[in-house]
Amino acid sequence: MPHYIEMPSLSDTMTEGTLLKWLIKPGDAVTSGQVVAEIQTDKATMEQNVFASGIVHKLYVNEGDKVPIGAAMAILLEDGESAPSDDAAPTTAAAPVAAAAGAPVAAAPSPSPSRSTAPALAGGGARSRGGRIKASPLARKVATDRGVNLASLTGTGPGGRIIRADVLAAGTAAAHGAAPTPGLPVIRPTVGPQDVRVPLSPMRTIIASRLLASKTQIPHFYLNIEVDAGPLMTFRTQANQAEQAKGSGIKFTINDFLLKAAATAAAQVPAVNAAFDVDAIVRFKSVNLSVAIAVDDGLVTPVIRDAQNKSLTEISAAVKDFAKRAKENKLKPDEFAHGTLTISNLGAYGIDTFDAIINPPQAAILSIGAIVKKPVVNSAGQLAIGERLWIGMSCDHRVVDGAVGATFLQALRQLVEAPALMLV
Repeated sequence: MPHYIEMPSLSDTMTEGTLLKWLIKPGDAVTSGQVVAEIQTDKATMEQNVFASGIVHKLYVNEGDKVPIGAAMAILLEDGESAPSDDAAPTTAAAPVAAAAGAPVAAAPSPSPSRSTAPALAGGGARSRGGRIKASPLARKVATDRGVNLASLTGTGPGGRIIRADVLAAGTAAAHGAAPTPGLPVIRPTVGPQDVRVPLSPMRTIIASRLLASKTQIPHFYLNIEVDAGPLMTFRTQANQAEQAKGSGIKFTINDFLLKAAATAAAQVPAVNAAFDVDAIVRFKSVNLSVAIAVDDGLVTPVIRDAQNKSLTEISAAVKDFAKRAKENKLKPDEFAHGTLTISNLGAYGIDTFDAIINPPQAAILSIGAIVKKPVVNSAGQLAIGERLWIGMSCDHRVVDGAVGATFLQALRQLVEAPALMLV
């Protein structure tokens, strides 16, 4: 029977992927496990494997095309098998066989009336010529889970397509029995003849969507502390000298120590290691640190899992590995999943203090500034030159109250100012 190669779902935020390059052509014989394409997701560039053998009959999409999750991209036939009578790409592939990095492929959701809690189609939503509401598969799934009527929404995706962010924007009101808020008008810039429009990449699109959702749906409040970074700087120098004497090749950064301190503090104050879930607060057992890493096209946040149980050396190695592979677009989709607390450090860019936007669905993000030498009054009441570090914390007030956030920052301060404690 024919086997269709579909656009796989490679992350929890992905609604479509861009086919960067075909590694096969019509007439080629392929075997199960063979890499057939390179795909750019919202977070990384991935190789796509096929898990069936056959002859490539037809490629449905061109290199550079954006393809919705679950859409057929190519068809494989068994040796001697005839092509289907309708040789066009099906709306939903009958036999999904492709996945990247071993991840299973889910067919595009198509909720039936018996499963969906959304009412039947009625005015408002963007529709295709066949009368079907234009919405991404992920948007349909979220709408079904949250009881949001797609027909009442205005899509902000390409061609008026309803995307996940549109559903989430209406989801909070729907969960409390209120009517969804209509989409706000988009304020467009005036483009002059010398101005350049740069099309949004998949990564830039998801950054825009998620951060808009964060700032419009999450009630942010901000806490800031200034800590004495002198002990940490001394401790780092001593640790690196010890590693150099051993010839280990390990060189700790200040960020390594701050990540270790944040994981330890979050384990001590678990109320910040949590997320809001409509009618409950989820407190996570593990501290999974999302580490913000700048790349050419934006920002990625790979996750150090069970960071509270990892040594300083393990955390340092993980961050260096993430940073290297992020620049090469070699991070895997599952390495972005299940983060519970994000750390964003702009100290290397000379930023003293800033307030970051929460990475949903997490309830807090730490913003780390540069270590600055400045006049301070020391413990003896004398004016001296000290090394100070500003740490900001953006909190979801639905989950983290001011006192809880302050307690966490007190624990973090203690670890930074007495760094040996984080190794106990």
